[in-house]
Amino acid sequence: MAHLPIATTNAPSPIGPYSQAIKAGNILFLSGQVAIDPASGNVVLNDIKAETTQVMKNLQAVLTEAGTDFSSVVKTTIFLSDMSHFTDVNEVYGSYFTANFPARETVAVKGLPKNVNVEISMIASITL
Repeated sequence: MAHLPIATTNAPSPIGPYSQAIKAGNILFLSGQVAIDPASGNVVLNDIKAETTQVMKNLQAVLTEAGTDFSSVVKTTIFLSDMSHFTDVNEVYGSYFTANFPARETVAVKGLPKNVNVEISMIASITL
């Protein structure tokens, strides 16, 4: 099955050897996004809600480039630097979905790129 990389300047450029997303058939795999402002290249670390909002904006930009939106997301993974952020991250994350919430797991990890507090990846089912 052929796969097509998805790239947009409206989300941060990858900081390693990976694509922002890969479209394979009718599945879109979005790499984890952290709170890097694509316009400035700066990491948004004001507070956990602002950080999560930037992560979701970055994911939204990749979804838009692929011709879809959050309604097509079927699975997410949230990585947190500390589970004490769960409630605030969940509040912001939940505001981007209106119904048919995706499957999800949330895990605390020892460290994340750029010393951020949250990273989110997604899988979406899309129409070609």
